[in-house]
Amino acid sequence: MPIDVEKAISSPMKQLEYEYNFKDVILYALGIGAGEPPTDKAQLKFAFENGLKVLPTFGVVPPFPALMGVIGHPGLSFNPMMLLHGEQYLEIRKHPIPTKCKTINKPAIKAIYDKGKGALILLECTTENEKGEELFYNVFSVFLRGEGGFGGDSGPKNEIEAPDRAPDRVVHMKTLPQQALLYRLSGDLNPLHADPQFAAMARFEKPILHGLCSFGFAGRAVLHEFCGDDPAKFKSISVRFASHVFPGETIVVEMWKEGDDTVLLKAKTAERGDFVITNAAVKLNI
Repeated sequence: MPIDVEKAISSPMKQLEYEYNFKDVILYALGIGAGEPPTDKAQLKFAFENGLKVLPTFGVVPPFPALMGVIGHPGLSFNPMMLLHGEQYLEIRKHPIPTKCKTINKPAIKAIYDKGKGALILLECTTENEKGEELFYNVFSVFLRGEGGFGGDSGPKNEIEAPDRAPDRVVHMKTLPQQALLYRLSGDLNPLHADPQFAAMARFEKPILHGLCSFGFAGRAVLHEFCGDDPAKFKSISVRFASHVFPGETIVVEMWKEGDDTVLLKAKTAERGDFVITNAAVKLNI
């Protein structure tokens, strides 16, 4: 059944409540590799409740359940197995990020583009606290394989090219063999990241790391190298998920400072050399 763009965009999506506390904040931090070494004060502030700070990329956690809202949404009929999370944009709109909060997440389909081999859905979501103050703004770019060709707009090109020079900073970040098992406890329970048989059905030799986990590792690298581990200096991050990481591999994050407020980056696996994050940039609060 072809996609009905007008119907999909005009149909409202359900608002979602999400409540979290300091334990959820710490679990997320551990899920993206924070807390190592555990005696490092800069790391401990993200993994211990005394003086706890929230890592900026935690902002993808409260609205994440909204991503499943595209399944069965009016105007969209597709096989969920054909859904790919292609890109992610996150903007932190209130600092400091609270260590506990009752949030309201307000999702909406922003646009749908015809990419020929598939359809690209831009799902935006604003996260607010109980006072109605905006905490986070996310855009999930969802690619539906095999759902293109409906005659829609192909959309704008959004390419971020890294400079043709050596990176200003390079960070090697080792993931744990059980990294995906940790990260999934922050909300993404897709068996692709835990069940070897399910991973084999998806043509992977073993379960893979969540894209948003790699996203968190990359965000931590920029936070450390250009923000002095101060979350208030981190404004936004956008990435493209180019390939997968196997838990236990090392993520190599290459970074270039462009102007006063922009860090361009890309990430690859040290073991296979495959780029896993491209088309990526972080905006800084200066």
